[in-house]
Amino acid sequence: MSFVLNAIFSAVRDLVRFKIAWIMIWPIMVAIVVWSSVGYLYWDSISALILQGTSEYGIGEWLNNLESGWVASSIQGLLQFIIFTPLVIMTVLIITSIFVMPALIKMVANRNYPNLKREYGGTVAGSIINAVLASGIYLIMWGITLPLWAVGAGIIVPFVAAAFMNQQLFRYDALSEHANKQEIEVICTENRYSLWMLGLLTGLIQFVPFVNLLAPVFTALAFIHFGLDHLQLLRVKQEKLTAVKQEALSDSN
Repeated sequence: MSFVLNAIFSAVRDLVRFKIAWIMIWPIMVAIVVWSSVGYLYWDSISALILQGTSEYGIGEWLNNLESGWVASSIQGLLQFIIFTPLVIMTVLIITSIFVMPALIKMVANRNYPNLKREYGGTVAGSIINAVLASGIYLIMWGITLPLWAVGAGIIVPFVAAAFMNQQLFRYDALSEHANKQEIEVICTENRYSLWMLGLLTGLIQFVPFVNLLAPVFTALAFIHFGLDHLQLLRVKQEKLTAVKQEALSDSN
């Protein structure tokens, strides 16, 4: 838990320290423009698909039978908002992960981890595959739990989905430059629950108005600090273990 809190505090400090205003803004602008354009061009088709999908659960028929047209329109608008929101969030996070992370890693590493050797265990292809996998599961989580919104239980969906998306997307990229493949696997496996906790805490910011503009970069910074802190600790342990083995070998000779 201390590593999680340390990552959070370090990310907050970096947001204040680094001149990253443009880095924070442009992924959000791109995502909003893309999905606003899609919504504008295909609004009728999307509305028809939503109505068809809700008919499977009896909601579509209920909407059609409502006497108040504005109520039905409002509910349909809410459903469209629920669908477009995760798409915008997902797009911003992917852009941040693939295009913004390298600059953030360089800034954080140069300032806080200047002696941490780069092993380049991650690849661009690995980042893209990881982003596609994370996005697919993220959308499935939203899709299969959409009916829960009708009974009020859907309120937990965004938080669980955000926690998954953040930890799945950023844990790999945060370590890709500095750790080798084995180190990435060890850190991600041994800190599975801490990564989920960090994903949840950073995900909460996505739902706070205005503050959520900082969420993508803040999340990236938090995972960079978490990953590099653990990598530094792992290498210290490995160096000590190697020294002990060498000492034992020397004594035996």
